[in-house]
Order: sequence, then C-alpha cells, then structure tokens
Amino acid sequence: MPASEQLRWQRIRERGRWRSILLAGTLGWGGVFSVLFAGLELWTGVASSFWPAALNALPLGLLAGTIYGWSRWGYALLAKVREHHYVDPDEEPKRIKMTVKTQAGARPGRAILPPAMLGILGGGQLGRMFAVAAKTMGYRVTVLDPDPHAPAADFADVHLCQNYNDPAALAELVRTCAAVTTEFENVSAESMRWLAEQGIPVSPSGDCVAIAQDRIAEKTFIRDAGLATAPFLAVSTAADLDGDLSAYLPGIIKTARLGYDGKGQIRVKTAEEARYALGEFKHQPCVLEKMLPLKCEVSAIVTRTAAGEIASFPVSENEHPTGILDVSIVPARVKPEIAEQAQAMAQQLAAALDYVGVLAVELFILDDDSLVINEIAPRPHNSGHFTLDATLTSQFEQQVRAMCNLYPGKPDLVSPVVMVNLLGDVWGEDGSEPNWEVLMTAPNAKLHLYGKREARPGRKMGHFNVLNDTADHALQQARAIQETL
Repeated sequence: MPASEQLRWQRIRERGRWRSILLAGTLGWGGVFSVLFAGLELWTGVASSFWPAALNALPLGLLAGTIYGWSRWGYALLAKVREHHYVDPDEEPKRIKMTVKTQAGARPGRAILPPAMLGILGGGQLGRMFAVAAKTMGYRVTVLDPDPHAPAADFADVHLCQNYNDPAALAELVRTCAAVTTEFENVSAESMRWLAEQGIPVSPSGDCVAIAQDRIAEKTFIRDAGLATAPFLAVSTAADLDGDLSAYLPGIIKTARLGYDGKGQIRVKTAEEARYALGEFKHQPCVLEKMLPLKCEVSAIVTRTAAGEIASFPVSENEHPTGILDVSIVPARVKPEIAEQAQAMAQQLAAALDYVGVLAVELFILDDDSLVINEIAPRPHNSGHFTLDATLTSQFEQQVRAMCNLYPGKPDLVSPVVMVNLLGDVWGEDGSEPNWEVLMTAPNAKLHLYGKREARPGRKMGHFNVLNDTADHALQQARAIQETL
C-alpha cells in the first residue's frame, strides 16, 4: 500500500470510532448523500423543488452516510498501516551521494494545523524551546529522547524515553504524529529515512541530516554546490597524509563525525603533526582543513518550506574564545553587502539541499572580506537564540511552521541584541546558582534557562539576551552583566 494510503487510514483510526462514524459518516457524508438523492429526485421528476426533496431524502442519506462511515472505520482497522522494518543501528553507514532528492512524505500545500501532534528527535535545550513554541501555537508535542530527565520533557505531552533507533518508539511516532523533526544532527539518519518511508512528513530529510553528520560529505556537498569552503583534504587513512600537504598547512585536523563546540579538532603546522593528530583520533576518518586569516565569524540562519519559500534572519556575529560560542551580536558589525552575501549563500545551499526546516550556516569572513562556509547545522542554532526576544518570529516557531507546511513568519529584527551563553562554569562547584540579581532587574535583559539538573564546566545551561538601541550598547551591557554572575 502506498505511504499516502497508509497515512490516510491511520488518520481515520486516530480520530476514533464515533467521530469517524457519526461525525464524518452520518453527518458529513450523510449530508452529501442527502443532496445527491434530492438531486436525483429532481432529475427524475419525483419532486418539483429542492427543499422538499432534500427533506424527503434526509433519512435515507443519513443511513447511507452511517453505513459508509462504518465501512471506512472497518477498513481502517484492517488496513496495514506500516511495514515492520528496522535498520540495525550498528550497521556501517552507507556512502552518501552528493545529491539530495525531494524528501519522501512531504505534502506541499497541505497545512498541518493545531492541535496536531508533532514529534521531535532529541530532548535537549533546542527540543525544549521547540516544544514551547509548538505548545504556544496550539500543537501537541512528542519527544523521543533516552534521557529520563530530558529538558524538553518538561513541556512535552509525551516523552518516549527510548533510543533514537528503537523500533517501537519510531512506530509510535508514525502512529501518533502528524510530522517529525529533529533538534540535532547526531540522530540516526536511517531512522529519519524510515519515518519518511511510512508516509509521515519528516523535516529536514534524512539525507540532509546524513550530510551534516559527516564533515567530508558536508564540505564536498558545499563545494559541489558552487560555494566556497576553506581548502580541505579528506583523510580516510594515514596514507592520505603522505603527499604534498602545503595547500592545507597550517591547518586543523577535524574528525569527520561527532565533533562540535570545538571538540574533535587539533591544530597542526606540519605533516608530522597531522599524522600525530590522526593517531590521537585513532585513525578515524577526518578532514585536514587549511587555517585562513579570519576577520570574524558569522552565521546566517534561513527557513525553507517544502514549496521553496525562504526567509532569512539577520546575520549574527559570533565570538568563540574557547571553541564554544560565547556571544552573538546582531546585527553583525560587518558591511551590509557582506551580510547580504552570507544570507544569499545560505539560501543557495538550502535550495541545493532541497532543504525543509531551519538551516544554520556558519561562515568565515576573511581579511579580504571574502566569505567561506565553515559548517552547517540542520536545525535551529545556538547563534539564533536572539530570535526568541528580538525578531518578529523565533527560529523555533519557524521550525514549527516549516514542518507544518505553513508560510515562514516574518524574521524582521525589532531591536539590536546580544545573546550571551551561560555555561556551567558560572555555577558554583557545589551547584549553587549564579548571582541573578543584576540580570533579573535589568528591564531589557531576558533570561532563558534550560532546566538541566547538573551544571558542568562547558555545559550549556542557558543564555540571556540584551536588547538595546545599538549592537555596541547591547554588547557593553551584556558584558557588564556577564561579569556580575
């Protein structure tokens, strides 16, 4: 049975017996049959006017509608809604092709409206803020996350406390959710592909997530899409480092998978150091990326729908003093044409991916004002948290709107803003809270905590936004508040 048919009968079962029979069958289809029978009486000359004919045909029409409703309900119970298919999570990942097809399960033009249930893979802070946005809009939320204390569970209607590739949990998402998304890229891309094969809209697609999971695939795709990256070399074995490496040195050895917030990276100046770094990473696939003269780092976050509409948030200027994002400054203090180019590059990449959802593109601005793409995130991004308070639509509402086939909201900036990350370092060693007094008494500062139970150095515990008349004034105030914590 085609996936669309599976989804159709599944939706009938979810409505329940009496809603399907009495509301949809007796009243809905019964009215249709009554009109048809009345028209037949007029056509055959049995009746001379419509309303008497309609009243005469009403009992028979309601009976026919009830029978039809019973038939649809019975068939829905007998229909095979999903195939029992499970992908081994230990299976070696397949080679990713450098083209992305239109995602299975997407239904362009058909809106998913409240109070539909939306599913999300991952229950961290991004899932938490997604759940808040979805609940505010009237949707219900199911979170799949193996952590019993997942922050998103505080706001979810249902928390499936299972692994991301658990077959029963995935089947429950198919049974109960109108659409599914993810809060981070390190979930099983095969699970996302399987969900889409069952007929449920999944955004972004499993193919897009698979590309973002692998730096080699990611950088190759970006380059093949006609966009600039730093010179890089795919390193699958030590033999890949035996040739002339002058085009990539000095550089950074980065693990192809699972590196984020500065993790999985070692700076190298020579071929010998590169080989040593590869050994430190136990010879897992890596990329050797040339270090470039940077002026600053920015990110461009775009929202793209299945119909191809794209909305771009203002470009943020980001500072990472320890490899973890510290502050985002919006609007970025760069030339307007550079900001516009960053947005255009993000839009071009989203179109090349046939992307649906919120896509974050991190870019380097070089000393000569040229732009290169560093990496992508197939989800809302830390550097986009300013949108919770400073734009007409937040990145999390955009995530909801994209997965529900709604038009993107307006991303206009309402005030210059600076976002400051709150890491576990500002909590006491005994777990005591930071000094919130100055932050909480500032009328233009907005605190967002993520509900995590344990503070650890380097762990993202929350953030705050400071809105002011200029970005420089916002940054000055944000730094002053940061020092009081």
